[in-house]
Amino acid sequence: MRLVLSLSFLTVLTLLAQPPQEGQKKGPPPPRNLKVLTVEEERPMMGQMRASLGVMCTHCHVQDRASDENPKKLVARQMMTMVKEINARFPDGKQHVTCYTCHRGKTTPDMAAAPAQ
Repeated sequence: MRLVLSLSFLTVLTLLAQPPQEGQKKGPPPPRNLKVLTVEEERPMMGQMRASLGVMCTHCHVQDRASDENPKKLVARQMMTMVKEINARFPDGKQHVTCYTCHRGKTTPDMAAAPAQ
């Protein structure tokens, strides 16, 4: 009986130690159609944009996230490029400007300061 259990245990360990077979998923697929961001920047930036504009992912993305069908996605790329260029001008390498700097939780940034109270 012990021999059978030991062999069963060894068989299970052998199966677990094998690399995943073809067809088995290894996690989410890498992002496609990145033109401004790197793969490492993509997730943090998407979260930051979502929070800074107060929107869900579907504000800029259609079901196929790689698609450029929604024109808001093209505008978002322009905005990301602008933010990167502004931050690149600071010699300390820190991030001084973000989406929140202008948007403050709204899809359209205010174009004038709020009246003094």
